[in-house]
Amino acid sequence: RWFSFTTACDKAASFVGCDSSVARMPKIKTNRVKYPTGWELIEPTLRELEAKMREAENDPHDGKRKCEGLWPIFRIAHQKSRYIYDLYYRRKEISKELYEFCLEQGYGDRNLIAKWKKSGYERLCCLRCIQPRDHNFATTCVCRVPKHLREEKVIECVHCGCGGCASGD
Repeated sequence: RWFSFTTACDKAASFVGCDSSVARMPKIKTNRVKYPTGWELIEPTLRELEAKMREAENDPHDGKRKCEGLWPIFRIAHQKSRYIYDLYYRRKEISKELYEFCLEQGYGDRNLIAKWKKSGYERLCCLRCIQPRDHNFATTCVCRVPKHLREEKVIECVHCGCGGCASGD
């Protein structure tokens, strides 16, 4: 035979400058995530919120409007993001490394937290409530109107079920 796999590997190994037995060994890839320090302190709460999220996703929404089935999911997502935000910005109990890890792993919504840092958006319930393309007349959601300016006293946001998230409330 004019081609042999072992001789090809030997030639490649000699070209790289290493032993042929080392060149044939595959690299071991691990899918394990390295958790930063402090993770064990916040993990139980985040796991509990994840379990609530799974339960809300699997919960039947018989007799509810189509939009009402998503309200518990939006509330739990808000709760997870608020928990991470409070730990890092208000109480300063977690490191920047752990904060970034939580956002990268999807435990919190980076864009929602960025809005909370701006004045006027400290109590924002979800990002859909401030997007003008989702509303009539290119305005924001009714839950963003302060309570003293509302004509109706009891309102619920169509998107997330929020009762009012204006900063002046």
